[in-house]
Amino acid sequence: MVALQLRQLSVPSGQRLVVRDVNWEKFEAILEELGDHRAARIAYYRGVLEIRMPSREHEVDKGLIGDMVKILLEELEVDCECFGSTKFKNEVMESGIEPDQCFYIKNHELMRGRRRVDLSIDPPPDLAIEVDVTSKTQLDAYAALGVAELWRFENGRLQINVLEAGKYQPSPTSSVFPSLSIVDLISECVERSLTVGRSPTLRAFRSSVRQLI
Repeated sequence: MVALQLRQLSVPSGQRLVVRDVNWEKFEAILEELGDHRAARIAYYRGVLEIRMPSREHEVDKGLIGDMVKILLEELEVDCECFGSTKFKNEVMESGIEPDQCFYIKNHELMRGRRRVDLSIDPPPDLAIEVDVTSKTQLDAYAALGVAELWRFENGRLQINVLEAGKYQPSPTSSVFPSLSIVDLISECVERSLTVGRSPTLRAFRSSVRQLI
């Protein structure tokens, strides 16, 4: 068997590395070696570890969609705590994930002022967002950790997934924003940003939301 150090591995932008037969002890050691200050994101579920390197396009869309969620919450006067790409893991569930964006909404009061999360005592985020690549490992990890709603943005289109009986089911509406056509709103604004840019897109998005509510 050939043993490699993590520093010997290079994951190209927009690609992912899958490592199998990684027990929890090894997973924790890998997280320690990778550290927190890195561009790569991880997903872990029952012995399967993914290390993915986001592309520039991914980062732009992630930021834009996250900003739109913040605008929606502000305009609807819904309190939240944004935890960004915080690492979530639970040894009992043999799962770990780093979302592109995530929000505590229903449980925002519990997480106010928190800087670290311990899922053995803390609730999972109410909403998580993934852009471009949402693999089976990622989906299984989110489901195991109990994240109630997952937004997946792929190929220019938003898909809403709601957790039901431990599995994600596609949904035409968001439980967080039930009165709004979130799929169309988000998808159309991301497409518009390609021509008019981020700031004009977000201003127009805020205006549209105000008219709708």
